[in-house]
Amino acid sequence: MSTEFWLHGFPVPRRAAALAVQAEGWGFDGLLLADSENLVGDPYVELTLAARATHRLRLGPAVTNPVTRHPAVTASAIATLQIESGGRAVIVYGRGDSAVRQLGLQPATTEELERGLGQLQGFLGGQAVPSAAGVTARMGWIEPFHAGDVPVSVAATGPVTIGLAARLCGRVDFTVGADPRRVSWAIAQARRAASGAGAQLSLGAFVNVAVHPDVAVARNLVRGSAAIFAHFVSEGPHDVVPDDDRAVVQRVRVAYDEAAHGLTTADHARLLPDDFLDRFAIAGPPEHCVARLRELIDLGLDRVIVVPGSRDADPDALAASNELFATEVLPEVRPGTPTGEQRSEP
Repeated sequence: MSTEFWLHGFPVPRRAAALAVQAEGWGFDGLLLADSENLVGDPYVELTLAARATHRLRLGPAVTNPVTRHPAVTASAIATLQIESGGRAVIVYGRGDSAVRQLGLQPATTEELERGLGQLQGFLGGQAVPSAAGVTARMGWIEPFHAGDVPVSVAATGPVTIGLAARLCGRVDFTVGADPRRVSWAIAQARRAASGAGAQLSLGAFVNVAVHPDVAVARNLVRGSAAIFAHFVSEGPHDVVPDDDRAVVQRVRVAYDEAAHGLTTADHARLLPDDFLDRFAIAGPPEHCVARLRELIDLGLDRVIVVPGSRDADPDALAASNELFATEVLPEVRPGTPTGEQRSEP
């Protein structure tokens, strides 16, 4: 079975449905939209519109969390999307980043994430779920629609969260960058945890990708979003960060400015040297991107979630990068994908 390719984007009102149509026409397997209420629109509204505009594309929020959305609220929303999309919904869960930090809140602890994940799975399964103050709650409305069979994944950077995801839902999407050394380490962590729990395992990775003949232009497209993932890595165990990158992520950790989250112009994004970006992201001409992606696929990933640009990336440059990825990269890394000449307009 070939590796799936998903596109990550933002739920921008009046644009997200068109992005979904494009992604489906380009041959992507799914579209994931960010959940960050202070920075972008509501993902569930836009995902439902996307479902109405597409036919096969899988759809879900990434990454949502148990802090700003109670697991019951999330279960109700994703089950509704599952019904309206004809069974194409997925969900990527995590501790929370900009969605919580922009409100002055803290990401979920390991215990809170585990509890939230268990509640989410319980509600989706129509089970009675212990809630606050000794109350037991249940979503009986889900059962007649058979809406509970939604794949639940966990976005994970450190070994504890990777292990939790592998044990509890068998589906992990790494947020560790594109350096094969780091991705290989994360895969080993997940496989070890799944083996101990006897769980089936499905592995994905969020990867910053920008395609452009000029590598400097490509780097600039992903610089702001790559800084987000570098910040994630900086908060984890430093002994699993390659020596040549450790000083960079430490500087990003100290300088990170939440008010400039995801922006190429952020001071902390400017701290990323070109050689770091060349390892941590995939940026450059199509043939370079193909070679780098094949390295990751060969490690055993079941899916790659393409994060194509920073929040302030030039829309025209971003569209051109996505088009190049779809026409010159995707057909090379996933056999059977139509080329630009064969693909019909979305």
